[in-house]
Amino acid sequence: MSDKPISDLRRRILQDMTNRNFGAKTQHDYIRHIETFAKFLGRAPDTASGDDIRCFQAEQIAQGAQPAKMNTQASALRFFLGITCGRADLAHQIARTRYPRKLPRVLSPEDVARLLEAAPGPGLKYKAALSVAYGAGLRGGEVAMLRVGDIDSQRMLIRVEMGKGRKDRHAMLSPVLLELLRTWWLQCRSQGWLFPGRDPLLPITVRQLNRACHMAADAAGLGSWVSPHTLRHSFATHLLESSIDVRVIQVLLGHAKLDTTARYTQVATNLLRSVESPLDRLLRPTDQSPA
Repeated sequence: MSDKPISDLRRRILQDMTNRNFGAKTQHDYIRHIETFAKFLGRAPDTASGDDIRCFQAEQIAQGAQPAKMNTQASALRFFLGITCGRADLAHQIARTRYPRKLPRVLSPEDVARLLEAAPGPGLKYKAALSVAYGAGLRGGEVAMLRVGDIDSQRMLIRVEMGKGRKDRHAMLSPVLLELLRTWWLQCRSQGWLFPGRDPLLPITVRQLNRACHMAADAAGLGSWVSPHTLRHSFATHLLESSIDVRVIQVLLGHAKLDTTARYTQVATNLLRSVESPLDRLLRPTDQSPA
């Protein structure tokens, strides 16, 4: 999108996204997908037809694009064509990919303990960061962006600013986690970021946190599928298994919809095992002793 008309389109869509308070990452992703579409067309993307869109999506599938990417592309093109270009009739023709939602994979409490103990250095940095992901149910990006001042030891809360959906919320702060974070702070003495990066003026990156988690999982003999988000899944599942109300867990996770949180009931094995089958009640011996 380098010639003058396309540069004008970039300015217009950026303004449209800014007017709707889209986050920086969303704006970056939408522009990238529109540039990909423009490169496929070989001309300004606002001149696209329904056949162009169908051919573009078919090529993306042929190149191995996963459903998540296909749907993000669809959202970007729908916004661009429907809002920026005023072509709602064409935007409605953009197909979204349907795919089954997989159940989250979780660790047992024993495996979580092994993972945290195997966290790499320096010091307690990554053990503390991964403990926040599990102990408070935070996303990797939310852990990375924590500041020292976000730890409220008086009310035993963690303030999460600009989480997913650009929403603020409070997460739980357990006494064990608070003690670990205090020990970590005595090592780093940071006045800003709770988990500083290589440049102390910047926080650790999500990539660094992921790498540390993979290293810990490997050292603990766990699968390569384990990530910081696995710890968030495990947090929710273990709370359910401890009979914490699903609506409370919804608030702690920052989910907008209860349905999103309710899927953890399908992986809470202790909860499933505690349910008595109607077959057991049907075949249970009855007391037939004579009166």
